[in-house]
Amino acid sequence: MATYVLVPGGAHGGWCYQPVARILRQAGHDVYTPTLTGVGERAHLLRPDIDLGFHINDVVQLLHYEDLRDVIIAGHSYGGMVITGVADRATDRIGHIVYLDAATPVNGESLADISATLAAAARDGSRVVDGIELTLFPGDEPMPHYGVTDPDTIAWMDGKVTPHPVKCFTQPLQLHNEAALWEIPQTHIPCTSTRPHRDPARWEKALAADRVWDIDTGHDLMLSEPKAVAELLLRVPTA
Repeated sequence: MATYVLVPGGAHGGWCYQPVARILRQAGHDVYTPTLTGVGERAHLLRPDIDLGFHINDVVQLLHYEDLRDVIIAGHSYGGMVITGVADRATDRIGHIVYLDAATPVNGESLADISATLAAAARDGSRVVDGIELTLFPGDEPMPHYGVTDPDTIAWMDGKVTPHPVKCFTQPLQLHNEAALWEIPQTHIPCTSTRPHRDPARWEKALAADRVWDIDTGHDLMLSEPKAVAELLLRVPTA
């Protein structure tokens, strides 16, 4: 039995992993789908100091209080920033890192540094609400429905996507335990359409180990192709 922690991307909550988590649990595995503070069902906890470091701590605390070890931690999109920070701070609890069409940062980078699209969303698509700068407002996001095309899935997403604090995208990631972090095995599951635009140097070890597996679908691959995502996550413990 494996333990999976699935971290959502920007403007999403743990709800986005429901279809994938269902399959993993039916296969007998433990699955945690935390929602980061200030979005999803935790949107009522929105506050001015929420940034990348705050979200990293959200997940580190989950690992501690649930006493989780040898975890397969997966992050989607912005969640790649979060899980990299979590693995740096809780190296002894992480057995494998999985990037789901996700940011793959190095020390000192912010998501805005990595993604021109998110940089534009932070710069031009932000609004101040109750003193907090937010972006990715539903209907204004830079990618309509995050690449999901099925009408029923789009309808199910409606009302669940929430604006995201801009600080999370502009705060640089600070790593403190890089030697141990980069020794943790990695798997990368990008979308076929985004793979050519990514830096293969950041996948070097995963490519050498044949652990870069793409899916031909939209950015929200856990919603558009949950079965394919779950099947690949089930391969991770034996990869």
